Amino acid sequence: MATPAPINQNPWIRANLVSVIRSTVAIATPVSLSIAGWIWALTNAAEALQVRIIPSAPRLGDTLSIVAQYDNPETNMTPVVKMGDRTYQTFLIGPNRFRTLIPTTPLDKPGILLVRTEGGGEVSNMKVQLKGRSFPTQSIWLPPGKDGDISDAEYNRVNAFKQLVTPQKFWHGPFLQPNQGPITGIYGIRRYYNGVFANDYYHRGVDYAGAYGSPVIAPAAGRVVLVGYEKDGFRVNGNIVGLDHGQGVTSAYLHLSRITVRQGDFVKAGQVIGAVGATGAATGPHLHWGLYVNGLSVDPAPWRTRGFE
Repeated sequence: MATPAPINQNPWIRANLVSVIRSTVAIATPVSLSIAGWIWALTNAAEALQVRIIPSAPRLGDTLSIVAQYDNPETNMTPVVKMGDRTYQTFLIGPNRFRTLIPTTPLDKPGILLVRTEGGGEVSNMKVQLKGRSFPTQSIWLPPGKDGDISDAEYNRVNAFKQLVTPQKFWHGPFLQPNQGPITGIYGIRRYYNGVFANDYYHRGVDYAGAYGSPVIAPAAGRVVLVGYEKDGFRVNGNIVGLDHGQGVTSAYLHLSRITVRQGDFVKAGQVIGAVGATGAATGPHLHWGLYVNGLSVDPAPWRTRGFE
């Protein structure tokens, strides 16, 4: 008795299977369409984009961390994040997990912020309530010669430094305190200079009243991308060091008496980069520490207490 051919080798069955397949594709019955649609839906669902905003209840001056993650481990499309009329670059921080940082400042208006995230064929529109915050007012009297007039050259160099967006992330964990002196000026203070209120101004950092010559350390790892001296025209910032921590995060250290690093150096968290002084537009020895996210000054406090990984 002859042994029957396997199903996939039987000429009659194989011919009829081909015919059935061709007929299904050609006719495209409602059933076949619904099955195709079901398969497409499953595929599309696998690309689902999950978005989270941290903190969930931000205040003026806070940094927003927008974390986007795909459900499908094979999706590698970099999402795009928009808020208002600005688009923010996102960075890979884990498998199919991306993050961007968005700054808020005391000059923003409290209210609803709309964050739009696009990626993998998906669109996520999320709202977050930006809460108001009270900032104190302070009067500063600058002596002659330290009136705060900044030259174009000084402004351009410092502004270009703040705009840096380096793909690598250099920092790890919460930032350290850059000087051990007491805090005498908090972030966000509004000021009168020599009796005149400074419109559209807020204190863009934290002041530490450390002793003259006391060490200033890097609160996080980064590359030295700005070194400026009062003798070379930095009349407002004085002797200054600027660090690039990566992914749009930079920090500046003003009014230094001396600088112990050079431009291009890579520094570790805790490494001494200079010493407290009174150069530039300063009424006395202190360190001004400014932290910037995508070009705007943010409150450094959450970066020290909570951190952004």
